[in-house]
Amino acid sequence: MDLSPNEQEEYHTAKKRVMLLKSFYIHAFVYFMVNIFLFIVDMLDDSSNFWFFWPLLGWGIGLAAHGLTVFFSGGLFSKDWEDRKIREYMEKDNRKR
Repeated sequence: MDLSPNEQEEYHTAKKRVMLLKSFYIHAFVYFMVNIFLFIVDMLDDSSNFWFFWPLLGWGIGLAAHGLTVFFSGGLFSKDWEDRKIREYMEKDNRKR
């Protein structure tokens, strides 16, 4: 595939987004499979303590955070944000000289 330097950069950016999306989908699939298993084990247990809820909640918070970084990556801590902060610090250092 012959791409110009600009197209290569766009390709790598798109590929990175696809990999992030794929990792989120895998994470979500594993989350649901494991939590279905934990729910079944908890229901087969004779205790009235519904412990499956705690890993569901804790891991769910982590999954939500993962989803936010994948689907709303234009905000804080994105590559664009990093570039802006680098330029900001470089300008600040140049003004001090």
